[in-house]
Amino acid sequence: MVLEGEGKMVSATEECIGPMRLTQEPIQVLLVFAKEDGQSDAFWWACDRAGFRCNIARTPESAVECFLDKSHEIVVIDGRHSQYFEAEAVCRLIRATKPSEHTVVLAIVPQTPLDQEEPSVRPLLCAGFSRRYVENISVSACYNELLQIEHGEVRCQFKLRACNSVFTALDHCQEAVEITSEDHVIQYVNPAFEHMMGYHKGELIGKELTELPKSDKNRADLLDTINTCIKKGKEWQGIYYARRKSGDSIQQHVKITPVIGQGGKIRHFVSIKRPHSDNNKQVHKINRDGDHSQSESHSLRHRDRRKESVDARSISSRGSDAPSLQNRRYSSVARIHSMTIEAPITKVINIINAAQESSPVSVADALDRVLEILRTTELYSPQLASKEDDPHTNDLVGGLMSDGLRRLSGNEYVFSKSTFPNMSQLAIPVTLNDIPPVIAEMLDDEDQWDFNILELEAATCKRPLTYLGLKIFSRFSVCEFLSCSEATLRCWLQVIEANYHASNSYHNSTHAADVLHATAYFLRKEKVKGSLDQLDEVAALIAATVHDVDHPGRTNSFLCNAGSELAILYNDTAVLESHHAALAFQLTVRDIKSNIFKNIDRTQFRTLRQAIIDMVLATEMTRHFEHVNKFANSINKPMAAIEEPSSNSEGSDSEGPASIRNSPENRLLIKRMMIKCADVANPCRPLELCIEWAGRISEEYFSQTDEEKREALPVVMPVFDRNTCSIPKSQISFIDYFITDMFDAWDAFASLPDLMEHLSENYKYWKGLDDMKCKSLRPPSPP
Repeated sequence: MVLEGEGKMVSATEECIGPMRLTQEPIQVLLVFAKEDGQSDAFWWACDRAGFRCNIARTPESAVECFLDKSHEIVVIDGRHSQYFEAEAVCRLIRATKPSEHTVVLAIVPQTPLDQEEPSVRPLLCAGFSRRYVENISVSACYNELLQIEHGEVRCQFKLRACNSVFTALDHCQEAVEITSEDHVIQYVNPAFEHMMGYHKGELIGKELTELPKSDKNRADLLDTINTCIKKGKEWQGIYYARRKSGDSIQQHVKITPVIGQGGKIRHFVSIKRPHSDNNKQVHKINRDGDHSQSESHSLRHRDRRKESVDARSISSRGSDAPSLQNRRYSSVARIHSMTIEAPITKVINIINAAQESSPVSVADALDRVLEILRTTELYSPQLASKEDDPHTNDLVGGLMSDGLRRLSGNEYVFSKSTFPNMSQLAIPVTLNDIPPVIAEMLDDEDQWDFNILELEAATCKRPLTYLGLKIFSRFSVCEFLSCSEATLRCWLQVIEANYHASNSYHNSTHAADVLHATAYFLRKEKVKGSLDQLDEVAALIAATVHDVDHPGRTNSFLCNAGSELAILYNDTAVLESHHAALAFQLTVRDIKSNIFKNIDRTQFRTLRQAIIDMVLATEMTRHFEHVNKFANSINKPMAAIEEPSSNSEGSDSEGPASIRNSPENRLLIKRMMIKCADVANPCRPLELCIEWAGRISEEYFSQTDEEKREALPVVMPVFDRNTCSIPKSQISFIDYFITDMFDAWDAFASLPDLMEHLSENYKYWKGLDDMKCKSLRPPSPP
């Protein structure tokens, strides 16, 4: 329940940051009290006296819901009565949301008896509280506390929020701006600076100016002159040559302004730079001079290309007439090829090189083409037809199997969605026995492939992961394996589910629950069960649960193109998958109440952790064909070769297939294949579920395309334009390119006839719509 009461209406207050005038609306306060008492009344009337707007929430769920709606400046949480809710847990829920960044959270704590020691505030601070208030039902005391918060933390946070508009202006400014500390450490550069100098801001921020290359075109004493001027607090402006990342020099008109801060000392320097008018001639000259050396270098590389295919062992015998430098180069190559530590691909190339020496010209040429293929980094990715032939497949491959294009604009993607789902009044179960009967009855069918996860989503108010997780983890005795209580498991599931974005149409906790269900279903299959031990099973269930946690509803390519913080952190490589795995462990070990790993020994934890990380990273699509082909070549084909002759003989030994499946390398391949299939099993679900999931993923891609166009980013998947896209065509392309071969291989191992039948029927459904030229999820209604 959320109650609202308006206090005295006061006019908005005004403050200034330098020349910028800021207007602040009346402060909003959220009171989180399970029951009305003297303390809640005192804060209510204190808000009324101060002219603050006030809301009251009685439950953690309604508190988060109200906070997401109002974005209160102050949140007061009652921490005196733990039987209703834990104040620290409520604070963490609020702190998990984006709007809480600038919120002051106050804990109400009971008075300490005189004969007891004052408790430490550290647990409160660790939970996210800003300060505490010792229980006192005096309205004046509450009023004074609120005024102190307003004139202290709230005003500071207000000014910090206002700074966002200043940085937005800087980001869109056409002049290059650089801000450094008093010690000349770079703290900010805007997109115009990045464009002018050729650096990405991640390469500059945190570095001292002295670490960057200098142009030798400035006069020797210029830097000393500039430093002497600005250290006196005076502005300097003039012409300065800077060196770009590419190495060429650029002439700039520079203005450097010292900024006076705390203590009347210089705290920052702001440099504003723009190209000098003579730069066009300079750049043209540099490019013209550089073209000659580049073309010469390209020609040299072209002439040497054929030599790369020659066997290193025959090189040294032919090099006696060559210059000494060339001889040294050849002997170095020969030593590399004679090293005892040799990669398998190197051995293959050496064998082919040796075979070329004694082969006819036609065979040698064919082997040359083989070598060219082997040297590519895309050994497992099939070659596509032209984009015009199949734009849907090309866009899917480009969007799902690449880590993005080079950043083309200064726009930076910021997670704008809440990381906490819209909670309702549905009580969270403490144990399996506390699950409401309607939901418990649904969960009785969770071992069936046709289990309807969307019905569970509706019944649990978009919290299916916690309920399904309790049931599946119980079936697989996960708590017993981890030596943790069911209460700890419940807390962990709640924390993980809270960090899925309910506002995403596809990548939300329902998708996670769906993948968990598919993983559990696969684990019950005879060959899968016979190939994995309990640690593998537990790792697979945990990996499925966390595999998309905190997914922003955008692809890796989008994040890389937008220059997001995550893309920078993970070097544009498996950005989301790395984030999901890392955040899952951060959330788990952050609080002992939800740490499901707290009772297992270090060796077991490291093994389990590595298995979970490996499976989460396997869901990244850039290595899709590598995983599928390795599974087919290492497991399907050897098992088929053994089982085929044995099926025609009596009393055959079954140890052969088991030894193939149970090797550590192949168990790894099985786990990767299992979570990959579980992650994209939607086309193998019953038709109605398949249609619903297709609509959800399409909407997420449409939303991404909308944002890319709005923010002037590269459009990763142009066919996913909500005004023109054919959803049946996109599903057909996805099934043809990604699904069919993978599930054929998985079915050959795990035996999944029901899934393959659904896949066939669903494919016919999408083909039928496409033949009708229908672009929507369902055929048009008859007139």
